[in-house]
Amino acid sequence: MSVIIALAALALLMLAAYRGYSVILFAPIAALGAVLLTDPSAVAPAFTGVFMEKMVGFIKLYFPVFLLGAVFGKLIELSGFSRSIVAAAIRLLGTRQAMLVIVLVCALLTYGGVSLFVVVFAVYPFAAEMFRQSNIPKRLIPATIALGAFSFTMDALPGTPQIQNIIPSTFFNTTAWAAPWLGVIGTIFVFCAGMLFLQRQRNKALRAGEGYGSDLRNEPETAADLKLPNPWLALSPLLAVGIMNLLFTHWIPQVYGKTHSLALPGMAAPVTTEIAKLTAIWAVQAALLVGILMVLVFGFQAIRSKLAEGSKTAVSGALLAAMNTASEYGFGAVIASLPGFLVLADWLKSIPNPLVNEAITVTLLAGITGSASGGMSIALAAMSEQFISAAHAANIPLEVLHRVAAMASGGMDTLPHNGAVITLLAVTGLTHREAYKDIFCITLIKTLAVFVVIGTFYATGIV
Repeated sequence: MSVIIALAALALLMLAAYRGYSVILFAPIAALGAVLLTDPSAVAPAFTGVFMEKMVGFIKLYFPVFLLGAVFGKLIELSGFSRSIVAAAIRLLGTRQAMLVIVLVCALLTYGGVSLFVVVFAVYPFAAEMFRQSNIPKRLIPATIALGAFSFTMDALPGTPQIQNIIPSTFFNTTAWAAPWLGVIGTIFVFCAGMLFLQRQRNKALRAGEGYGSDLRNEPETAADLKLPNPWLALSPLLAVGIMNLLFTHWIPQVYGKTHSLALPGMAAPVTTEIAKLTAIWAVQAALLVGILMVLVFGFQAIRSKLAEGSKTAVSGALLAAMNTASEYGFGAVIASLPGFLVLADWLKSIPNPLVNEAITVTLLAGITGSASGGMSIALAAMSEQFISAAHAANIPLEVLHRVAAMASGGMDTLPHNGAVITLLAVTGLTHREAYKDIFCITLIKTLAVFVVIGTFYATGIV
């Protein structure tokens, strides 16, 4: 019964998200409904001590990233930089390659260390311009961004600095470059299968006479008569964000050390900060500030008349995206604390093959919690020792465990209630009903890739 309660809460939230209801409202309703059916006396403590605690903790850490990412994306849009780059790309590659260009831009940014959420804000203006000029349905933008940002560069490509590729290293004593050949094979599979699917959907829409669409929401606001800047100048802030993110990642620990103690005259006690836990977040924030300043300097003439209104729009978008994702985070924390979730985790331990066991466990828990990093952290914290023992017994290198866990986390985590999916749809002005089906197909390709990697390892022994 406890398992049914946990799954029912998940189903309710997915249904609400798909039908267009606010996740900010329904995430606590679904989570606390499950608590009510499990232990009525625990509802209030679970809401304050678990849901709100995790929700506020997420906002505390990540809201500045959402805010700066939204502002950066809006300035890229208002300055005409997005239109300039799109026009240059179309001249160079033609309209047939619009989807490929967006996928590669997303991949470049995420592999450079830029947060997935920031990539959504930054790339959307480019994608909207390119899809409009190429007459590709807007509803395919989320799936295209998802393929570039939420798939192979998130957890398959060796060396990616995204958190989904870092978490397994703390459990298996591996590095971000673990199982490089398997990672490359998984990357090639996801990229090729994903592009074939997107092209198929585009051709299907073309045959049906479907174009970009009309009466759309959250469309870029670049003035039609704006003189476009040089595309290399327009591209420079985007490149600067990726490069400066890498540089700040190295500089911040050198400046602050492992910990930093803040003691100001008005403080009752010093505040000690563990720098390693915040380096990635601070680096992205600093890099985005550099990017914002560059856009303001290079494109101020085009921006200044719309800067006040544009900044308000960016702040509103950032608030909605951050609150949606934070609510999902709180929901996942509550569900993970219920007995039904623990029963399900124990049942997963009975799968005999260690790699298949790990893949199914991680992707299911990521799907239930709506978070790749959250589901993987829960799975590995509970079962990593079992995975390691089984791997040693079967002569499986721990690097393979790392790569399988990382790739599995990015599979079924993108169910309708996933925070990144909701953010992506909110930023692009689309609904689940309009665009989620194509995102889910990318998810299926990503999930299948994990088992392709497992099969490749058993067939060849390659790592």
